[in-house]
Amino acid sequence: MCWDLASTIELLGLRTQQARVLTIGSIVFGLALHVGITPADATDDVRGDDASWPMFHGDAQLSGVAASALPEQLAVRWKFEAPDAILTSAAIVDGVVYVGCADEHFYALDLTDGSVKWKYRAEGMVQSSPLVMGQLVLFGDEVGVLHAVDRINGRKKWSFQTEGQLTSSPNGHADRIVVGSYDAHVYCLARDTGKLIWKYQTDGYLHGSPAIGQGHVLAAGCDEKLHVVRMTDGQAVRTIPLHSVTGASPAISGSRAYVGSYGGIVLAIDWQAGKVLWTFDDPETEFPYMTCAAVTGERIIVAGRDRRMRSLDPATGKSQWDFVAKGRIDSSPVIVGERVFVGSDDGNLYSVHLRTGKELWRFETGAPITVSPAIASGCLVIGNDDGVVYCFSKARTTGS
Repeated sequence: MCWDLASTIELLGLRTQQARVLTIGSIVFGLALHVGITPADATDDVRGDDASWPMFHGDAQLSGVAASALPEQLAVRWKFEAPDAILTSAAIVDGVVYVGCADEHFYALDLTDGSVKWKYRAEGMVQSSPLVMGQLVLFGDEVGVLHAVDRINGRKKWSFQTEGQLTSSPNGHADRIVVGSYDAHVYCLARDTGKLIWKYQTDGYLHGSPAIGQGHVLAAGCDEKLHVVRMTDGQAVRTIPLHSVTGASPAISGSRAYVGSYGGIVLAIDWQAGKVLWTFDDPETEFPYMTCAAVTGERIIVAGRDRRMRSLDPATGKSQWDFVAKGRIDSSPVIVGERVFVGSDDGNLYSVHLRTGKELWRFETGAPITVSPAIASGCLVIGNDDGVVYCFSKARTTGS
């Protein structure tokens, strides 16, 4: 194990007794990963458009950059109150919101009004953010089962049992699904049948999601390494030392990957050459990065448990600005045009200016937010530890 039991319980940061009991002995991290879409990236990788957000952080590279615009003024469109904490980021496809809950259920909600279209009973608490691919929605649970469910009616298509907890969100390429497990393996499965194609062993828990780019899978975890694995056959191309454990997902942008560590360092890595290009380490703080970075060509947006969200120069790693929330940040930031949205342990959903870091807006939800925004069709969807899923869209004008 990466940490002792006391550290594990602190990492969970869950607000419900049921969630605490179910997850003692597990390490729960926030995801951190980016990739920019380049011509070299495989066209069969999962990616969203302005009407969809099919997986955690939006696409197979986990870029955290939304294709959909959001209105300048946001208001609550609807709220859905689940029986327990919302522990996954949402996916949004074809006007349906998909989200997992600590009550061991997975929900499909109507994007228009938040009504329940169907719900599915998992084997345990659902902390693995969903992937919508083809006719399936896929997600893992606390007892290590990866579920594949018909996204229209919620009926089970297949399931696959791993030997460890699944907090990693599944990712997809062509007809294949990859997911990391606390049993220290990356699994590659046939999308339509769940048949095992290959599995790759690491030396530690895999909490964060694997990233996919240019025919390769990148995974990082408790063994302090970034693993670069061929999608075709699961063979290792190289491993790159991170010098710290991580629960974050590696973010791919062309030949670069960006990942934050539990040791409080952000690394830029040339994953094709196998070398670290730069590191960012704030000498005034030693708090972990548990979140997924959002990246454009001009800046990398990272957020940490020191309550700060930062913009870093992709070429040098130097800080461009920082924004300070009232609580630690385990929610991965998402870029929408000239705005960045992120949740915080203080219960606020924040919006800051992409180029300056100036706060533009905030909304108090009343409970910690540890999951990340999902954005599609002009809506932003996010849940909190009180089990409330919020959908934000255009604010109504007076008299409307």
